[in-house]
Amino acid sequence: MKRMQLLTGIMAAGLTLGPVISARACTTVLVGKDASQDGSTLIARNEDVDTAWAKHFVVHPATSNGPTEYISKDNGFKVTVPGAGLRYTATPDWQQKDGQDQFSEDGINSANVAMSATESGTTNKKAQKADPFVKDGIAETSMVDVVLPYIHSAKEGVEYLGKIVEEKGSAENNGVIFSDKNSIWYMEIGSGHTWAAVRVPNDKYAVIANQTSIGTLKLNDHANYLASPGLAKFVKRHHLAQVTQNRVNYAQAFGTNNKLDATYNWPRVWDGQRLLTPSKKQSIKQHDLALFMKPDQKISVATVQRVLASHFNGTKYDSNGKWVGGYRPINVPTDVESHILQIRNDVPAEIAGVQWLAMASPATSVYVPFYTNVNTTPHQYQSGTDQPDQSSAYWTYKLTRVLTDPYRNKLINKDVRPAQKKLNHQLQVNLKQSDQTAQQLTGSTLSNYLAQQNQQNADLAQNTFEKLNQKLIVDSSRQTKIVHHQDL
Repeated sequence: MKRMQLLTGIMAAGLTLGPVISARACTTVLVGKDASQDGSTLIARNEDVDTAWAKHFVVHPATSNGPTEYISKDNGFKVTVPGAGLRYTATPDWQQKDGQDQFSEDGINSANVAMSATESGTTNKKAQKADPFVKDGIAETSMVDVVLPYIHSAKEGVEYLGKIVEEKGSAENNGVIFSDKNSIWYMEIGSGHTWAAVRVPNDKYAVIANQTSIGTLKLNDHANYLASPGLAKFVKRHHLAQVTQNRVNYAQAFGTNNKLDATYNWPRVWDGQRLLTPSKKQSIKQHDLALFMKPDQKISVATVQRVLASHFNGTKYDSNGKWVGGYRPINVPTDVESHILQIRNDVPAEIAGVQWLAMASPATSVYVPFYTNVNTTPHQYQSGTDQPDQSSAYWTYKLTRVLTDPYRNKLINKDVRPAQKKLNHQLQVNLKQSDQTAQQLTGSTLSNYLAQQNQQNADLAQNTFEKLNQKLIVDSSRQTKIVHHQDL
């Protein structure tokens, strides 16, 4: 199954997506450093693609071999990339073409800049008519590989990608996230050559779900807002939205707010805000939820994990229960991986970047912390296809989802959550201990040690879930109704 075949139903519903179809069902969570529990910046996203589509976790070495022309095997996008490139991690699809990674999605480079791409969005027909998407423009399939190796800050990431969009065009509407230890920037590509970005307030968070979401841009405030050149004039000329005092509402100009958004997108934002700011009473039917919110309590990695695993847990809308209203949840069967990219401020730079990965569904998986200052990744994260196997990380965690699905929340509550809780605690302990040892090491000795710790945590988590799956096979078989005469 190719990604180009996915989500034709959404297209039929009237959304303008552009010619290239990507993972258009993701959910993003962003947490500013003053809103996080330990002062880290956190950017996170569920990647939703298919019910059987393995992801890998790899690291690309630094390069210095001269300018190279990147050519996408997916849509023919071409761009010249610099000769010097930083080391970076990525989570590409299992299906890679001619050595080039496709849909690398997320990673952290050796400058401790993180990138997650993309949160697919929607563009209204009027905006696309004014500036159509470009068939061979940059798309999700190529974005991480042509940007992340060449940037040294979150803001530079926006500017670097923005220039590509302006010169080469974009094939689709996308939201892209960049972070470093000080800041998070959220960028949206609204049409073929226009884009905008906003700096996430340090004391706030955002939950974003497949909509063009950036509101009023203060185009004179370059410390907090960036946009493609001439954006205000473009919006005014094509009557896309009002422009006053060099301010323009990007979502109004380029986005949608329709019936599909009411069931597919806004409910996920509501659910995330319900979990992070429960004091704010809102309705799942609201269409005016704020992009940035203050949390009631500082947000930890574990809190973000809970949001990304949510299917309206504890509400009447629970998609593993009655599923009242038919609202689309954050956590769905088509999750292929979920990542939390953490840049820490309380440890040395050499160990500051941690890529938390949950393969398959985060509700029935576990987020394993992986240091990114490494030259290799755990072997079970370098294998797996669209066919089941008994060794890859993806298929181990996917099996847990398959075994629990028929019984709604019953086996998740009985078997999965206790195993997750115990394992999560141990992984946190392991990370703290390895942090202490790592601070005494340097150079290749350090990177080798970090890779070893990654492998040990990967093994611990996978072995735990392999045993859990054996238990689930027994417990799920006992759910079968058996009818017999008691006297026979």
